[in-house]
Amino acid sequence: MRNILKDLLEPFALEAAKKEANRLPSAELVLQLMDIEPKKRALAFWLIDKDKAIQVFEYMRPEQQAELITAMSSGEMNDLINTLEIDDRVRLFGELPAKVTKKVIANLNPIDRTGVDLLLGFPEDSVGRMMNIRYLAVKENITVGLTQELIRESNLKDNQLDLIFVVDNQRYYRGFVRTIDLLKQDSEVLIGELLSTPVVAISAKEENLKAVKLLQDYELPAIPVVDSEGRLIGDVTFDDVIHLVEEEIDESTLSQAGVGNLLSRDKIWSDRLVKGSPWYSIRLRIAFLIVTLLGGMLVGGVIETFEEVIETIPAAAVFIPLVMDMGGNVGTQSTTVFARGMAWEQINLNRYFFYILREARIGLLMGLILGSVSGAIAYFWQGIPNDIPQIGIVVAIALVVVVITGAVLGALLPWVMLKLGFDHGPGADPLITTIKDFTGLWVYFSLATWLIEAV
Repeated sequence: MRNILKDLLEPFALEAAKKEANRLPSAELVLQLMDIEPKKRALAFWLIDKDKAIQVFEYMRPEQQAELITAMSSGEMNDLINTLEIDDRVRLFGELPAKVTKKVIANLNPIDRTGVDLLLGFPEDSVGRMMNIRYLAVKENITVGLTQELIRESNLKDNQLDLIFVVDNQRYYRGFVRTIDLLKQDSEVLIGELLSTPVVAISAKEENLKAVKLLQDYELPAIPVVDSEGRLIGDVTFDDVIHLVEEEIDESTLSQAGVGNLLSRDKIWSDRLVKGSPWYSIRLRIAFLIVTLLGGMLVGGVIETFEEVIETIPAAAVFIPLVMDMGGNVGTQSTTVFARGMAWEQINLNRYFFYILREARIGLLMGLILGSVSGAIAYFWQGIPNDIPQIGIVVAIALVVVVITGAVLGALLPWVMLKLGFDHGPGADPLITTIKDFTGLWVYFSLATWLIEAV
């Protein structure tokens, strides 16, 4: 499907593309927007109709919102943030750079700033940090008729009016009434007589995942949030916790696959390597390079073992770099594919065995192609002139072996290292290089000995 938002950036097709973009679902426009280079993303966003653009922004993940909003001018940024609910703003502030957040908060009107300060005063993973402070609460001694009038006059969204919360004169929470139930009651009935049971509420200081559990257990559209004394201060809806539900599902899937929280652990390792102390990076990387050093000694021992082959057939030495380098390049490709697949959650951890088989099959096909080409070149280049045509077969088979080995190790070793709790970033390639070089050269010289009968 073509990217309509990219067409918006073309002046000659602007109006037609704009009409077409406004007809697309907001979720589809999010995907198209993120496919545009960051520098042009804000421009494409503001070319959509304003109401549609706001819907698109609400569909985006907080980190995507932050990336988009930091590319905007101060005026555009403030206009967009002013359309968000207080809890959505606070969630966004958690992704923005501290300087940008401070600047945005300073530009809020006093009422909104008070709401933001209230939510930011709670711990990061608490219910209070993500609660909604726009809700409808009535006192228990008012009538159904008056409550219905308050609902009609309210400017809250439909999903914010599913439940009407009930409090006493000191705002202590007493329970809730479903809006739909008010339609069945006489207008003179007191709200306090219609309270649903049991009375469910959650403290603002509780862990946010507990709100998810209450919503699931009681099948309610919202859970009231109370302060330490039991006074109503907000609520939490499914819209507020949907990102937590997604994270919980992801973590559950990873746990069932036996890898725990690998993705977040991998991010921590990456942060320490990129932003942490240089000595941490040196200690970690040099440890794996020492493995490569020892492996190089072992490879040197292989070459020494087959020294007579090289003395008898000097042409065999010509292809040592080819055998060593080709497997290493394939292994690096496989580790890169693995790292990117993990980052984008494209690798199914429950079916990882099939992923390894896929890499082995790819390695076999690449090995056959590269081995055939290299074997033919070796045959005509060194085989015929030196009267050793078998060198072509030796090179071909050796390349098939090292390419398959590199492909499988490139996919398998990072996975094994993660399972064992090691950082695969600086460690996988040195191990692959050592194993691949040793295996490749051993196969190469063994075949040379056997086929050429050099010893």
